[in-house]
Amino acid sequence: MMFDISSMISTYLSEDAITVLWTLIKIVAIVAPLMLSVAYLTYAERKIIGYMQVRVGPNRVGPKGWLQPIADALKLMFKEIILPSGANKRLFVVAPVLSIAPALAAWAVIPFDDGMVLSNLDAGLLYILALTSVGVYGVIIAGWASNSKYAFLGAMRSAAQVVSYEIAMGFALVGVLMAAGSLNLGDIVKAQEGGVLNWYWLPLLPLFVVYFLAGVAETNRAPFDVAEGESEIVAGFHVEYSGMTFAIFFLAEYANMILIAALASILFLGGWLSPLAGVPVLGEMTEWVPGLFWLLMKMSIFLFLFLWFRATFPRYRYDQLMRLGWKVFLPVTIFWLFVEGVAIYLEIGPWFEGVLGNG
Repeated sequence: MMFDISSMISTYLSEDAITVLWTLIKIVAIVAPLMLSVAYLTYAERKIIGYMQVRVGPNRVGPKGWLQPIADALKLMFKEIILPSGANKRLFVVAPVLSIAPALAAWAVIPFDDGMVLSNLDAGLLYILALTSVGVYGVIIAGWASNSKYAFLGAMRSAAQVVSYEIAMGFALVGVLMAAGSLNLGDIVKAQEGGVLNWYWLPLLPLFVVYFLAGVAETNRAPFDVAEGESEIVAGFHVEYSGMTFAIFFLAEYANMILIAALASILFLGGWLSPLAGVPVLGEMTEWVPGLFWLLMKMSIFLFLFLWFRATFPRYRYDQLMRLGWKVFLPVTIFWLFVEGVAIYLEIGPWFEGVLGNG
């Protein structure tokens, strides 16, 4: 007699309970690899920047330093969480959670392959925009609850920075919405079918550049890391944090980097679509390659750029940062949305054919 696990589960659990259980399994299948990726992104960062600066990087814990992220995580887990005497205790503890929760929740609508998505929301792009805006509250609350002038100054800088660059990012997303005629991330990828020249990086090139650079600023990464400028305000908004609370802020920053890389790949580089589609021999030879592989490759390129920027560019001054957001990125996005509107009206192919009819 064969052991049928599905019939056994349906005997003991109601349909609702099975749905909840299945959703939890899917969530774990997304979050567990994501946390592992975050850990090893820190290792990759230290190694890559090390080689760029003619150093070796981590090479002590495990073979070639492979276990360094695990050692760092264990060290932070066993360190004491110190609550400053003048801090607002509840908000001080809630802030890291508010910082990481949106970075993880946003993955619910990210399509990894055709049909491989946790929640196929029609308003997926709107959901992403809303959630990425919420992350700044964790930073503001952390700065205020710490009762430290350095932390508060870092939080104020971060809030101003995120608000400034959020607008440019939002306009870049509007450009993609206009081109695809849909807010669903899966539909946006399918609208880019037909090879590399059909992807949106080409017609929306200024929006693509603005989106990625604004994403670097959103995640408080170098050269836009004025919120945690070590030379001016110690460690910025997490100066009073230690142990696991500090680790969670760190995790949130790297999870947001991976999210920005995934979104840039989906919106402008065709997501899971193969770059070799339509190429006479290579296209047919690589048809068997899963879409998830192509998405991960594209994300890796963006993540490498994050690290490259950090090793190459000096930090922007606060006034330069604001000027770039308001006087460069914003006018460029508004101008290109106008150009795109004209292109859609004239139905310039292959990107904007029939968009008005679909919308």
